[in-house]
Amino acid sequence: MARDTAGLPPYFNIDPDAALADQDPPSGTTDFARIASACAQGRADLASRGLNETGSKQLRLFSTWEITRYLIPVAQAHFRRVLKQHPDLPQGQSETEGGAKWFTLDEVLRLRAHFGAQGSKAKNYLPYRPQGLPAKLVAVANFKGGVGKTSTAAHLAMSAALDGYRVLMIDLDSQGSMTSIFGGKIEDEWQTAFPLLARHYGEHLRADNQRRIDRGEAPLPLDDSLNAAMQMSARDVIQTTHWPNIDLIGAQLNLYWAEFQIPVWRMAARGWKLWDALTDQLAADGVLDDYDLVFIDTPPALGYLTINGLAAADILLVPLGASFLEFDSTGRFFDMLHSTFQSIEDNENIAARALGRPEMAFEWDAVRAVITRYDAAQQGELSSLMQAYLGQTLSPHRQDFTALIGQAGEQVSGIYEADYRDFNRETYARGRETFDATYAAFKRLLLGIWRRQERARADAVTS
Repeated sequence: MARDTAGLPPYFNIDPDAALADQDPPSGTTDFARIASACAQGRADLASRGLNETGSKQLRLFSTWEITRYLIPVAQAHFRRVLKQHPDLPQGQSETEGGAKWFTLDEVLRLRAHFGAQGSKAKNYLPYRPQGLPAKLVAVANFKGGVGKTSTAAHLAMSAALDGYRVLMIDLDSQGSMTSIFGGKIEDEWQTAFPLLARHYGEHLRADNQRRIDRGEAPLPLDDSLNAAMQMSARDVIQTTHWPNIDLIGAQLNLYWAEFQIPVWRMAARGWKLWDALTDQLAADGVLDDYDLVFIDTPPALGYLTINGLAAADILLVPLGASFLEFDSTGRFFDMLHSTFQSIEDNENIAARALGRPEMAFEWDAVRAVITRYDAAQQGELSSLMQAYLGQTLSPHRQDFTALIGQAGEQVSGIYEADYRDFNRETYARGRETFDATYAAFKRLLLGIWRRQERARADAVTS
């Protein structure tokens, strides 16, 4: 009697001949190009859905309701009254006769500046920003992929921009996901951060060559790439985006070449401090005076690009999910950070002690792990356990996963770029609430750091 196979797992009784009929011919190297081309066409198609008729991204408009609820803390009636009293201010546009008024973000920023200058002194219309201090650099990093690293960096940048801060995004991930979100168009590595790293090495080599000449030795030649990089500045690779107060240094696949080129340079010049390359060039070109915040999206690996991003950062954010594997992986990531930066410090300080110079030590204003894609019903116990082990290093805020996040991701955009009319109001409010809370936790951290430095500066002047 034949055995009843109904209800068996699907991996039983697979017929080898039927399986063979499903197979493609063996793949060769050229098949990778075919698959990559198909993905590129699909990526271009998906990305084009958010483009205007000129082929560029365009930021949506913001309604009076949205402005007074989320952006400028005034009552709608007072907002309308101020516009009526000041016809020189942006008046917005209506889609229908007598309908709601809608404004560009540029107009919102002008309105915020007006309320900041003329409005109630009891309200914070303008974001807190100490004068005379450079931009704060924020690196978002973890060598485990899929933890919400790029999404977190993008939404924090958008939140800060809506709050009135001037933001620069630096994409160090050759996959270029952050660049896609902000509509960047990058042809090759010369439109990425690569020329800044090359210029830093070229400047070191030029100075080292002068010392060689002074000793009567032959200088090392600078190749064409280094000579080209020496003529470039950070402003040559900064692009504007469809956000009026967010600029971008983008990335594309060729940026990964830096992971192979940097160790070659390092072998040729052991004294080159490669970890300072990004920071030094941004500072030398005055970029840190042009912005309030610089967000650095790093690759999901602890390579030379990530080391540059982490060494440049004042604040390090490490997103992770509330799962054992991600907790375990993140712990190993911190272990690798310790080994890497401790090794740099040890090697540098051997020479510093021998020469009687001050020893170096890396320092960050704050390091925070952030739980992303959180499901309270399934992950509450594990997240509490993680909090107990990590203490203050783990932000107590949990970034919930909502339908809005998934829908926005399908449209190659952030949730702040989504028109709330395209969603159920409750879905929009819940989705926005979790990212607003993420930004609030970050902003509290940022403002505390700025205030500490502001007070230290004041104490130094009076002492």
